[in-house]
Amino acid sequence: MSLGFRHKIAFVVPTLNRPFELRRMLRSVIGQTVLPHEIVIVDGSTTPVENLASEFPQLALKYVRVFPPSLSKQRNAGIAALSPEATLAGYLDDDLVLEDGCIQAMLSFWESATDDVGGAAFNIVNERSPRGILVKSLFYVDGFRRGAVLRSGYQSMIGPVPRDIEVDWLSGGVTVWRRQVTQTFEYDEWFQGTGYLEDVDFSYRVSRKYRLFVLAGARVQHLSPPVKRSRDYLMGKWQAINRMYFVRKHPEFSRPLYYWATFGLFLANVAEGIATLNYGLFLRAAGNIVGLTQVSSGRLDQLSGYLKQ
Repeated sequence: MSLGFRHKIAFVVPTLNRPFELRRMLRSVIGQTVLPHEIVIVDGSTTPVENLASEFPQLALKYVRVFPPSLSKQRNAGIAALSPEATLAGYLDDDLVLEDGCIQAMLSFWESATDDVGGAAFNIVNERSPRGILVKSLFYVDGFRRGAVLRSGYQSMIGPVPRDIEVDWLSGGVTVWRRQVTQTFEYDEWFQGTGYLEDVDFSYRVSRKYRLFVLAGARVQHLSPPVKRSRDYLMGKWQAINRMYFVRKHPEFSRPLYYWATFGLFLANVAEGIATLNYGLFLRAAGNIVGLTQVSSGRLDQLSGYLKQ
């Protein structure tokens, strides 16, 4: 089903040990009014899922194996495997559920998009709306304009949007890009494992040349499990170390503001931990301190691991 759209859309889906979620996502694709030209499954699972194509004959599935897995590496491998006919290339997380008509809404946007538009994101409608923005803005951890990248190197959250908005960054697993964008820009494979901030880094680099949008009518749900308690300390270190790596790549960012913002993030983790009696947030705050200490000494360790596995 093409409904007369001139663009052909293809998706890359990295996956890791989530066969139920992956199948649920693919079933939601089958229910769309427009089916994608192609879907590339990039599998880093311990138990491979290479037989999916036989379960979903309605979809043009291609299988790529990347092991050991790493999100940035899997996304790059998937793009390399796309057929040349696709004019739009997107990334979908394996734990998404696409709501009715969302691919059609995405293609409708691209039908009239001007040449200076490089990427667009689906609207994650079950995501928590930004809160506490006034206090967070004082620390340059968040801001009042949704989807901005601040001078601290932190990004303001997007959340569900009631109308199409233009932004500086896009969440990686809900995006669609002009094909020439994915042929010019790659995910930075310095970001290992889950790849915390790899999507901000990629999309911000694209935004220096192209306009980016989040589309209100292209609705998806992100049914993501929480970060495991045993991974909260790692998450805290990632928040400090990966952020500094991002800041160092771009001279327009302020390192003093990065330190101020990361100190604010530490305080926020402690405050929310006290308010919610969530021990994991104290572990995350401890990781912030250790990460900041390493960054201050000039160390930028590549951290690997998976937050929800």
